[in-house]
Amino acid sequence: MTTVTQETITGLAARAVGVTKAYGAGAAAVTALDDLSVDVQRGRFTAIMGPSGSGKSTLMHCLAGLDTVDSGEVWIGETRLTGLNDKGLADLRRNRVGFVFQQFNLLPTLTAEENITLPLAIANRKPDPAWFDTVVDAVGLSDRLTHRPSELSGGQQQRVACARALLPKPDVIFADEPTGNLDSRSGNEILGFLSRSVEQFHQTIVMVTHDANAAAYADRVIFLLDGRMVHELHDPDAEAVLDTMKALDTFDSR
Repeated sequence: MTTVTQETITGLAARAVGVTKAYGAGAAAVTALDDLSVDVQRGRFTAIMGPSGSGKSTLMHCLAGLDTVDSGEVWIGETRLTGLNDKGLADLRRNRVGFVFQQFNLLPTLTAEENITLPLAIANRKPDPAWFDTVVDAVGLSDRLTHRPSELSGGQQQRVACARALLPKPDVIFADEPTGNLDSRSGNEILGFLSRSVEQFHQTIVMVTHDANAAAYADRVIFLLDGRMVHELHDPDAEAVLDTMKALDTFDSR
């Protein structure tokens, strides 16, 4: 389990304050987030869990600035996302937020190195050579940088995606089911890397997952039900996470 010193977690990396988000209108409206408030501590690994329809992916998308909220406020650090114009949101996503998705989202015509440096290239920024080498070594890709995605295994492709997210030194990395397309060995490698990035590089990770074993890598697990946060675990193990998921319907979401 990740060990984080107090000085690395001062302040909040992200937060939602009284957030409500609904999809559809009238009788067909579905409330995905219902007056939800949650804090994400800087320099910690936070997992978000809940049954299908609980709002976990919606929460992540709103925290990351990928979706807007109907009411309430969302913050990244000291920046209030709520009310930012399109340019402001695009700048924030480009410079202060990293993403790791289940589908890898690599460009097939680019090499691993080019995929890793792509966000910085789009932002017209050059990578710090020493930091690039550190990240590449951390994910074990030094001998794969000239390979294209089709020449890499699924686990290697996801490591490219992790390196791409980490290279710009974002405030927060959001990971949406990052091991969903991987076998257990490759998945554990990715989760181990995410955990080490918190411990060694003081990165902040927010991960949506349905897997109790994956959630056990986190420092804290937040449980959602009906768009509300109903429980949390600190320094969890897989058994505690699984037991909580089984008992979620006994928690009061109001």
